[in-house]
Amino acid sequence: MCLNLEKPVRLISGENAVINNVSELKKFGEKCLIVTSGTAAVKSGALSDVKAALEKGNIRYEIFGRITENPKTADCFEAGEKAREFGANFIVGIGGGSPLDAAKAIAVYASNPQIDSPDLIYSLPVENKPLPVVLIGTTAGTGSEVTGVSVLTNCQGKKKSVKGKDYYAKLVFADPKYTYSLPFSVTVSTALDALCHATESFFSARANGESEYYSKVALPYIWDELTKLKNTRNLPDNDARERLYDGSLFAGAAINITGCCFPHTVGYYLTEKHGVPHGRACAVFLPDFVRRAMNCMPEKAEKYLNWLGADIDAFEKTVLSLADVKIDLNEKELENYLPNWEKAANFDNSPGGYSKEDAQKLIEKLFL
Repeated sequence: MCLNLEKPVRLISGENAVINNVSELKKFGEKCLIVTSGTAAVKSGALSDVKAALEKGNIRYEIFGRITENPKTADCFEAGEKAREFGANFIVGIGGGSPLDAAKAIAVYASNPQIDSPDLIYSLPVENKPLPVVLIGTTAGTGSEVTGVSVLTNCQGKKKSVKGKDYYAKLVFADPKYTYSLPFSVTVSTALDALCHATESFFSARANGESEYYSKVALPYIWDELTKLKNTRNLPDNDARERLYDGSLFAGAAINITGCCFPHTVGYYLTEKHGVPHGRACAVFLPDFVRRAMNCMPEKAEKYLNWLGADIDAFEKTVLSLADVKIDLNEKELENYLPNWEKAANFDNSPGGYSKEDAQKLIEKLFL
């Protein structure tokens, strides 16, 4: 692949990138903490490769394998303590967006003992340089490998991000083979997340030439494979897996520049309150987002749809079919959630702006 992210992230791609670059791991020290969810890292073969590489390099390691979907600050805080007690010199994160985001936060907790309560990571400055982080992705979705963002679930159950220079990985091993074992449902949800990243970034109020370039490269990779998934309902072959993975990294590079728009922010409601997987939760709001862009920036929207080779109705049909989100909407619950969207930065980043009332109307339209 041709994504060059030497600054601030160094990316080494290709088959067997991990085992062929033991010398790169040795540069970070003699001890590391491996951070995983405990499932994908094993099934994909990534954990086995990392352990073999560390042993070949005489690097001692311990494993923290309890990262859940939508990683909790409390778990990351505990892992940071474990890394500090072990004397880890660096962190290796293996998995989808959750373990990768968690690894970034754990590196901060580990080197900053003054952050002595999980949720203080949101408010206290990072006084000490975080431990170096090495990331190995096993899904084609979040693009967390290349972003300076970590999305965590606080002790009140709310998703909230931390971001900045302290949350970039030092090194990424990008080997698409680790995505080959993903089941159909995860393949779809993560690809939808990547589609949201590329789309939201393209129409963002903060878009620039670089972010638009990354979106333009990502979109055909992702959209073509999503269309095949909708039409065939078959797992992708290895070539398709590689295109999805490359697309997710380009989309991650795009969203890293611009930040997200309202589909992500409103999607958190479906994840937090109804357990909808992140990619599907965001994607269900994407057709309305693009329709809004068609009104606010018609020339750009026309360009976007031409890249996909689809009109808005076909786009909506494909996205909603793949997202397949059904919930029992509780109107009182939704009303109680509305304060979470007060002055949401991602709303201002959306085409034409957005409001909590807009979000409420859209959710009611889709699910009542």
